[in-house]
Formats: sequence, structure tokens, C-alpha cells
Amino acid sequence: MAATIKDIAEKAGVSIATVSRVLNFDETLSVGDETKKRIFEVAEELSYKKRKTKKSLVPKIAIVHWYTALEELNDLYYMSIRLGIEERAKHHNLQLATYFYDDFEEINQDQLQGIIAVGKFSRQQAEEFKKAARNVVFVDSSPDSERFDSVIVDFERATERVLDHFIAKGHTEIGYIGGRETYREHTEKLDDQREETFIKYMGERNMLREDAIFIGAFTVQDGHRMMSEAITKLGDNLPTAFFAANDSIAIGSIQALHEKGIRVPEQVSIIGVNDISVSKYIFPSLTTVKVYTEVMGETAVDLMVERITERKIAKQVTIATKLKLRQSCR
Repeated sequence: MAATIKDIAEKAGVSIATVSRVLNFDETLSVGDETKKRIFEVAEELSYKKRKTKKSLVPKIAIVHWYTALEELNDLYYMSIRLGIEERAKHHNLQLATYFYDDFEEINQDQLQGIIAVGKFSRQQAEEFKKAARNVVFVDSSPDSERFDSVIVDFERATERVLDHFIAKGHTEIGYIGGRETYREHTEKLDDQREETFIKYMGERNMLREDAIFIGAFTVQDGHRMMSEAITKLGDNLPTAFFAANDSIAIGSIQALHEKGIRVPEQVSIIGVNDISVSKYIFPSLTTVKVYTEVMGETAVDLMVERITERKIAKQVTIATKLKLRQSCR
């Protein structure tokens, strides 16, 4: 049975109203980041199946997160992966340390057998991790698949699945609202597989509208800003459907549509990506591509245990996705 807002409120020790407003990213709510973090983590944890722990003990490993703790609150995708890692580490009785981007310098002070690096990392950063620990597993990026284990998602297939669904529902005018990321040392701009696939897919069908593509950051705030820009710029030519590159962008987009009196999904359908825990609690509930972030975290830990105990050859694991139909798309 799915967790309710009441369940989350009871475990987090806050009111139902506070949980509802936090999960809907209500910026008028005056609540501290620690309270937000507790609510988000409880929402994620209540969706996990608890497993029995093994009694064997393996050496200490670290999660290295490319976000700061504060940035993680704006992109729950990575929080969910981290929580999946932590749960699987308990299953293996691993000693686990967690480092965010703003405390990377402390890594070399610890005695580590392995690092699980969560986020987008360059080859240069991969080499630095290798100096700190013998075994390195990457989650959500693969800087060198011949040397390092990695866990990735097939965002190309996920994007095709969304566009197939829109077209099957009769949408011919489809827009895209996405984000771009860069490595922390700003050495290189990262291409986004969702954006590239959208352009290729729509172009091959002579359906591409370049005026309906908006790129910013992967946050609720930028989703709101980009959809507001789309409404102003396109007016009566606003597409009847938008693919949002993640759920945070989708949530911000829905907020902007509500503010302008544009009904979702009656006038504009929205589909996001990730199926973060809050997606089912917003209004209307978000249709999204479920990325199995828990499985990503679990798989990373399992790869690490294999590496420490026996395996020498690098392995890359691609995790499948699934379209979760809810109320924001028709």
C-alpha cells in the first residue's frame, strides 16, 4: 500500500498541511531546509521495501555526491539514489560514509576500499577518486566504461516512450522543457540525451517546433520560469503537450499553467521524468517516466561488493524505465 501524506507527517513529526505544502514546493511556506529534507527523505523511505541484513562485513566505502546538501533538496532524483545506496549498504552490513560536493576535500582523510560516485563526473574527477580508493562505481554517469563500473539509465528509450504516448493520444503540437548540466570544474558542457532524442524523434516526423524548446536548469523554479516564458511567447500557439526533462521542471511548469488559468490536462498535458516521491501528491498528479532510482543505488552497492570480493572486469548496468500514467496527461 502506498504511503499517504498522513503517514509521512506522522513519521516526520510535522503537520499534514506542512507535508502537503512541502511536497507541492509551495515557496510561500516558511519552513527550514532541515524540515524539508526530513519530509523528502521520509517520503522516499516509506516507498522502499525493507530487506533483512546480511551478517557478513566488508570494508568501508563512501558515497560521493556531486551536489551540495542544499542542492539535493532541489533535485530529489539524486536524493532517492542516495537513499537506495544507504538501504542496500545496510543489507550488506557495509560501513558507509557520505560526502557532498562541498566536503570533497575530506575524502583522502578516510581509509576507503571503495567510492560510489553519484552524479555527473569527468574523467579527471574519476582519476582523483581512483587515488582515494581502489574501487570506484559511478551512478548516473560513465566517464570511462572500460575502467570503471557504472549504473546508467536509457533516457533515449524513455523519451521515445513519452513521445509515442503523446502521439497515440492525438497530440501533434508537442513542446520540450529541459535542462543542461556542466561538470563542477566547468571543463565541459554535458549533452542531454532527452533533449537530443526529442529533437531527433520530432525532426524525423516533421513535427519539430524549435520555438517550443526551452532550456534552463533542472529545478522547480526554472520549470516555472520556462513555462511562463512559453505561455507569453507562444500565446494561442502554445503546444497541447509538453515533455519535461525531469519531475522538478514538470512541477514548476504545472504551477505556471495554473497561475495563467490554463487547465492541466484539459488544455495542456505534461509528462515528466523520474517519478520522484512527491509526483503522486501534487495536483494534478504527475504522469511521468519512472526511473528506478532505488534499484540504481542498490545495483551500485552490489557492483561495489563484487569488485571488492572478486571481479576485475568493468561492468556497465543499464536500468529500465516505465511510463506511470496519472492525471497530468490526457
